[in-house]
Amino acid sequence: MANPYDEAFQKSIEDPNGFWGKAAEDITWYKKWDKVLDDSNPPFYRWFTGGELNTCYNALDVHVENGLGDQAAMIYDSPVTDTIKTYTYSQLRDEVAKFAGALAGLGVTKGDRVICYMPMIPEAVIAMLACARLGAVHSVVFGGFASKELAVRINDAKPKVIVSASCGIEVAKVIKYKPLLDEAINLADYKPEKCVIFQRPMEKASMVADRDLDWAELVAGAKPVDCVPVAATDPLYILYTSGTTGIPKGVVRDNGGHAVALKWTMKNIYNVDKGDTYWAASDVGWVVGHSYIVYGPLLRGCTTILFEGKPVGTPDAGVFWRVIAQHNVRTLFTAPTAFRAIKREDPRAELVKKHDLSNFYALFLAGERLDPDTLKWAEEALQVPVIDHWWQTETGWAIAANCLGIHQFSVKPGSPTKPAPGWNMMVLDTETKEPIKPGDIGALVAKLPLPPGTLPTLWNNDAGFLKAYMDLFPGYYATHDAGFIDQEGYVWVMTRTDDIINVAGHRLSTGGMEEVLADHPDVAECAVLGVDDKLKGQVPVGFIVLKAGVDRAESDIVKEVIQMVRDRIGPVASFKTATVVKRLPKTRSGKILRGTIQKIADNKEWKMPATIDDPAILGEIEEALEGIGLAKSRKE
Repeated sequence: MANPYDEAFQKSIEDPNGFWGKAAEDITWYKKWDKVLDDSNPPFYRWFTGGELNTCYNALDVHVENGLGDQAAMIYDSPVTDTIKTYTYSQLRDEVAKFAGALAGLGVTKGDRVICYMPMIPEAVIAMLACARLGAVHSVVFGGFASKELAVRINDAKPKVIVSASCGIEVAKVIKYKPLLDEAINLADYKPEKCVIFQRPMEKASMVADRDLDWAELVAGAKPVDCVPVAATDPLYILYTSGTTGIPKGVVRDNGGHAVALKWTMKNIYNVDKGDTYWAASDVGWVVGHSYIVYGPLLRGCTTILFEGKPVGTPDAGVFWRVIAQHNVRTLFTAPTAFRAIKREDPRAELVKKHDLSNFYALFLAGERLDPDTLKWAEEALQVPVIDHWWQTETGWAIAANCLGIHQFSVKPGSPTKPAPGWNMMVLDTETKEPIKPGDIGALVAKLPLPPGTLPTLWNNDAGFLKAYMDLFPGYYATHDAGFIDQEGYVWVMTRTDDIINVAGHRLSTGGMEEVLADHPDVAECAVLGVDDKLKGQVPVGFIVLKAGVDRAESDIVKEVIQMVRDRIGPVASFKTATVVKRLPKTRSGKILRGTIQKIADNKEWKMPATIDDPAILGEIEEALEGIGLAKSRKE
């Protein structure tokens, strides 16, 4: 007997026009589309061409007009400032309309870019939705990202306005944003016309005359504006993702396909409805924050939680349970790292027992591999379904999931269950590019077209889009993940196939870190790779070979390179360990054997690579790794 999932999946693949056309009826359009799927220029597929809508209207105004104006739209819960503030749909719409008016007064119109460099405060969400209201394109950069990284994004997006705040708060530490922003603008070739700064009480930022404007003063004199209709294919936002060298990858999200897909996922994947409280414990700077703090829950008419805190230390490992109980959260979505941190502080889940979680329905985890140990701990502690699902910045929503709103499958620890409707997943041999049999590991790819809500291209970089995702396996989207699909159709994601490592759910490029290390005057060559870490999933470790004749203390050089990565990429890199080695193991063609070093570091079984230039080097590497607590001297 076919179950509802099989039927939905089959329809989505065989008749995408019918499947997504029906889903699109759930969105309010100013003008209906001419075509659901426009496949006239593959692989540049477009969804709902000819249609016109406004995403902010669908996220806020439509609910107010349908009688939900007094329902909570967003609850800001900030243990770091001891604040809880609720915005109803009417209040949030009014605040957004006013800030949109303020931006319009600065000349921001449809198609202009606005960078948001913000902490986890309501004004971050208000700024994003205000851009959507005007048809402007927001690009949110994770608050506290290093100036150099922000400058690169300023050059690429060319924002008319940058919206920022005086500071962010990391547990008990105030992180000043304004000096980072000023330095980024100083470094950037492109200069924004204006900056709008929200002054937080704990830190007053100094302002640059004729460029910087105070948020409160600007809004006080602004008039609210209505939503501007945009084409379904017009961009809603740009979100930069970790790439290797060169131009950053600005993932583009359109308005039409995005609104249709995200609203559909809220019910079909997460099984939440209007009026339910949904909490994605993430950051607005990451894709999870875009999709599931801001757009998804508000499109569905849910109450979303904006949490400014950490899973531990604000004040303790019970804060998640306090938030769930206090705000009647139905579904929580976070990264496995958060649960590993909680488990480390409260291994017997004693703090769970202090809170009433009777309304809590499901926990969803994504962003990195969910280890079976953490899965089991969460299931036992919470007594609800714990659902692993897999997606990427590029996809905007789940590639594979246990779709609770359609049909709940039994969980296989280590697998994010089955491809979501719309995702025709296959495993290809990396050499022959041919499909391989169930159970065999190869490249995980999605047969084109991708479903709505996924990236149509990269910002001003169609060639980069083709090179990064389309050229490797023609007719397919390359996820750059390796894995297999088993006999029952469950997807298993094994490893990244490139140099992106996953630190606490944040995708970071080891290549980018290597560039920083290589810039040190005493470093001849270097390698950075991700090693297993119980708390964060992976952490980067650096190996540096010094230039001949360098006679400084190695410990000083190590300290300096660690500081360089912190300055240029930011604390988010979690780059705290590096070691000096005589030489790096390489293939005869000069490629560094990163995979082998990684296995030795993780104290896993490894084979001598056939292509190695000098096998003796691996012994030296092993010794160096033991000296920093890895390989055989790992404590686990």
